[in-house]
Amino acid sequence: MSNPSSAYPILYASFNQDSSCFVVGTRDGFKIFDSNTGKLLYERAMGAFIIVEMLFNTSLLAIVGAGEQPSLSPRRLVLFNTTTGTPLRELNFLTSVLAIRLNRKRLVVVLQDKTFIYDTNSVAMLDTVDTVPNLKGICAFSPNSDGCFLALPASTTRGLVLVYNVMELRPHCEIDAHRSPLAAMVLSSDGKYLATASEQGTLIRVYLVSEATKSFSFRRGTYPSTIYSLSFGPPAQLPDLLAATSSSGAVHIFCLELAMNQSYAVIRKVVKESGTSTSDFPACRVTMLLIAFTGYFQEYSLSINNQNESSWSLEREFNLLTVDSSVATRS
Repeated sequence: MSNPSSAYPILYASFNQDSSCFVVGTRDGFKIFDSNTGKLLYERAMGAFIIVEMLFNTSLLAIVGAGEQPSLSPRRLVLFNTTTGTPLRELNFLTSVLAIRLNRKRLVVVLQDKTFIYDTNSVAMLDTVDTVPNLKGICAFSPNSDGCFLALPASTTRGLVLVYNVMELRPHCEIDAHRSPLAAMVLSSDGKYLATASEQGTLIRVYLVSEATKSFSFRRGTYPSTIYSLSFGPPAQLPDLLAATSSSGAVHIFCLELAMNQSYAVIRKVVKESGTSTSDFPACRVTMLLIAFTGYFQEYSLSINNQNESSWSLEREFNLLTVDSSVATRS
């Protein structure tokens, strides 16, 4: 995610493909951190960067300069090796590079009206996708090689999305997501879901990519707001979550599982954790009970620490139609 304002020290920020690390670009260079510990893993002072993308936890970075010095042109993509501290390959373009996405097999470079797809290992060009003017470099990419899709805006007047199969090098579908132009979108890492937001910013919609059909719709708010980023939780975790940041100053978290089926949910208990201070964000544990009309009972536990960070866990689940007394009774 690039920062359009020059008033802030961070010019760019992104997580790697499994969110185990993140990298920030500054006016002095870039830094890589461990997401779990916050430990600084690597830093390089070599000028201002507006794009820095990692390839999982490897030593390969794809970097683009801010243009504040001739060697760091925004029209030049550099594949950089953090182990040796040297460039491996350079790719030069006629216009500025607006976004980069990559996995172990594909490297995607987004320009204003073209998107180039390369083989990550050989850096051979595989395909070129002509696009509508995409001044903000809006795109989404699923890094899983088994469901590797690229999503790009397909209209400047409404929220039409082109979904492209990056492994098979062919268009997959078009999704008419919003009446207004797109502001943000994201693909789940396994390529199952696509979430979109328009410039209006009041609705976030989630589509099933395989069938190009809308699966969920979430209202962020009543008044227009700029959606800065969208992000899915890891697909193996329960429940499936979608996070959104916006100019309203809030971080919204939506649960896909709760929206999937007609259900009835209650917050049964909120317990303040012992030994916590009476700060603005006292640590607590929330117990939420859910009855899904598909026939299941679920109990979720939401833990919130005093930094207002939260985590979910599914504590128990059983089928209401087949359960016997031994299962339903809690010890």
